[in-house]
Amino acid sequence: MIQWQKSTFSGGAEGNECVELACANDKLLLRESDDPAQVLALTCGGLAALLQQIRTARP
Repeated sequence: MIQWQKSTFSGGAEGNECVELACANDKLLLRESDDPAQVLALTCGGLAALLQQIRTARP
């Protein structure tokens, strides 16, 4: 069973506006709690690249 952890930056006390992270089979898994069937599987390098892209795209 995959153990999902909510981001500390997520809003909504009811858990409906959260980004969640888990680890399975040497991959990092990301999903949004409002659409848990959509899961993005990344390597550590892939997650680092995604976060860097998000940071540089911010206004």
